[in-house]
Amino acid sequence: MRITGLGHAGMFIETTGGNIICDPVLGPSFFGSWFPFPDNRGLDWERVGREADFLYISHRHRDHFDPKLLQRYIRPEIEVLLPEYPIDDLERDLRALGYNNITYAPAGEVIERGGAKIMITPLRAPSDGPIGDSSLSVDDGTASMLNQNDSHPLDLEKLLAFGKPDAYFTQVSGAIWWPMVYDLPQDAKQNFARLKREAQNKRAMFYIEKVDAPHVFPMAGPPMFLRDELFRYNGTGQQDDSIFTDQKQFLDHMKELAPQYDGHLFVPGTVVTLEDKTITSIEQSLYTQAEIDRIFDEKWDYLEEQRASRQQELRDEEAERAEPLAPEEMLAAIKTWWEPLLKKSRTIRLGVGGCVRFKIGELDMVVDFPRAKVREYAGEECIYWYTIPADLVSTNIRDHEIDWSNSIFLSMEFSVGRSGKFNEFLTTFLKCLSVDRIEYVENWYQEQTDQTEDAEIGDWVVQRRCPHLRADLTKTGKVDDEGILTCSMHDWKWDLKTGRCLTTTGHDIRAERCPVTEEALKLGA
Repeated sequence: MRITGLGHAGMFIETTGGNIICDPVLGPSFFGSWFPFPDNRGLDWERVGREADFLYISHRHRDHFDPKLLQRYIRPEIEVLLPEYPIDDLERDLRALGYNNITYAPAGEVIERGGAKIMITPLRAPSDGPIGDSSLSVDDGTASMLNQNDSHPLDLEKLLAFGKPDAYFTQVSGAIWWPMVYDLPQDAKQNFARLKREAQNKRAMFYIEKVDAPHVFPMAGPPMFLRDELFRYNGTGQQDDSIFTDQKQFLDHMKELAPQYDGHLFVPGTVVTLEDKTITSIEQSLYTQAEIDRIFDEKWDYLEEQRASRQQELRDEEAERAEPLAPEEMLAAIKTWWEPLLKKSRTIRLGVGGCVRFKIGELDMVVDFPRAKVREYAGEECIYWYTIPADLVSTNIRDHEIDWSNSIFLSMEFSVGRSGKFNEFLTTFLKCLSVDRIEYVENWYQEQTDQTEDAEIGDWVVQRRCPHLRADLTKTGKVDDEGILTCSMHDWKWDLKTGRCLTTTGHDIRAERCPVTEEALKLGA
């Protein structure tokens, strides 16, 4: 087995049963904000496309799904391995590009091609990528690998039933924008950014230890921001207010905490060869070692060079945007589009529970979630307020973009404020702007209401399933001495003394002290 890094989350897996190209991306993505780090344009894309037998796209996020690259390099008759998602947005996207040789991969079932066994494990919760994310397991008899990608599976038993991988590839630097775009004091932004980096590191280490593969390859981030207004947010930020650790920084972190695992740099051009379940070589086909050292050790100089040389790509992206709509035309378009969806979104409307203000160019509008209305802003008290460039929204209206997290909000070309805690229901609505998505998410939320099973965690009896995404808290939860429960999946927290969620609204937990502990406390008093 041979695995070549294609940049970001992309890889080319050569097996005894055929070659799989995974998530190839050149970008720029998200309205030109993201470029793969390091630069991957120098790869032999013609060869990779020509020699690929299978195409695997893990999910619809545009740092994993690059339509222009696919049309340029990947032949339309290639066999597509499609994750089993509850809605068919990804399939429709691929068919629109001419890819009709589609193999449906049932969740957790093994597909055999030649001497290779392949399994795709999809996730389906509203918070999983663009309502869906997935991982890829491959075993060709010579070695096995797990490409976990951006996915954060709750049921590791099903994933690892395929077998313990010899090589493990996983995201370690997630795109969670808050707090950089929020209206917060600078010291608060710096503190929250540090907490987010720590949470991301903690989650990555959780999976590394659970998967327990001998060789670990961090990937899928960070991006390069080459727009002038975003440039300072590269990495941890020029003002220490950004959320991204790079591959080399994470490897240092992993070596300190878990030296029993061999961590390896995986960047564009890295070629990993495995035979008899061991790594026989790791080579670099694109960069010299001196060039790699400079990319990471003199990062800002490298980024400056990238910014200077790639401005035409930014201008080309801007030229593809729609002309900004007049305010009244934009309001009418959003009202016609969103109000029918709001009426179908009973759980979401209750979860948001207030008005949200959008300042879009000259348009100042409110989405009244309790009343399912879109109208001009008239001084209402709002729980959230967004400021978004008019050309971005006009482009989403023109393209009928049903997932604004996969366009505007991952672009970071906006700002936001809020009067309370993070509201997951609002974020979910803005990525579910189609009837299919809204109906699926509403049904999903209804199914989560069955939280009847309890379990003991430390000195507490709590509901076994996390109120966020139903992770098994006996495996992902930890209670500190103050009675604060933290779920390691997404670092959400609850005060078990009251059951109140400390991270967001609408996700309280059922909890009480264990009877023995409670009796001991009374005796002690």
